[in-house]
Amino acid sequence: MEYKGYSISAEDGILSIEGVRDFDLTHIFECGQCFRWIKQKDGSYNGIVKERFANVSFSDGILRITNAGEQDFINIWYEYFDLGTDYSKIKDILQKDDILKEAIKTGFGIRLLRQDLWEMLISFIISANNMIPRIMKTVDSLSVLKGRCIEEDNNAYGFPGINELAGAALDEIQQCRAGFRCKYIYQTSQMIYKNPVTRDMLQDMETEEARKELMKFPGVGPKVADCILLFSGLKFNVFPTDVWVKRVMEELYFKKEASLTEIQGFAKENFGELTGYAQQYLFYHARLNRIGMTKKQRTSKHG
Repeated sequence: MEYKGYSISAEDGILSIEGVRDFDLTHIFECGQCFRWIKQKDGSYNGIVKERFANVSFSDGILRITNAGEQDFINIWYEYFDLGTDYSKIKDILQKDDILKEAIKTGFGIRLLRQDLWEMLISFIISANNMIPRIMKTVDSLSVLKGRCIEEDNNAYGFPGINELAGAALDEIQQCRAGFRCKYIYQTSQMIYKNPVTRDMLQDMETEEARKELMKFPGVGPKVADCILLFSGLKFNVFPTDVWVKRVMEELYFKKEASLTEIQGFAKENFGELTGYAQQYLFYHARLNRIGMTKKQRTSKHG
């Protein structure tokens, strides 16, 4: 079967997609945009998307996904992996910048996942002042606590929906050990249950308006809001900037201290509508090469 330039087939519950380019699972799953994929000894990844447990592998231009059929590619995976976007074109534009050219070499296979808005909202509230391994553990604990078991053999749980979290007491949520963030999860769940915020609502807003809408929720500042917009595939002209990304930009571009306003302005002027893609290439490159890290971070195995 052909679908939008890809040759797809399914046999014994394994979906194979041929013709996939600009793609690397490690780059995609370990660039800080998602928290539900775990690397296996053979280099594949186990993860959960739309309450579907799957193992994903990629070699010789063929993407293979277990527990999936041809229709699942159309309904789930084509959009999730952003396979309708020409990343070669994006990289060609951004590589006019010598620093980004080097960063793109490091993370050439990054693709921005189009993830569930609700899951991103809660996951990035959890991410505040946190390390990726701990975020992953907390997201998983929250899923086990209030989500639905979707694969007993792999102990896999879907991310809890709005109703499940809004119906949970604060002391229940505190069992996932997210510290001060538990209160934010509880409050945000109550707020969005009473006054839903949807993808369509945010998609129709200008980026600044969408950012302000998300910042109404406890635990969501400018950086977290930008992460939610970017990693749910809603807005790509955002440049999530925390203290570390600020240091990265100072080290690579400014060669001096710079304010968040200066960094945001620089990104907008130089990267335009591709700021989100640029941020991910720079973030992954810096994380892998420990650029902009403090001495303590450089010596930490988690970085």
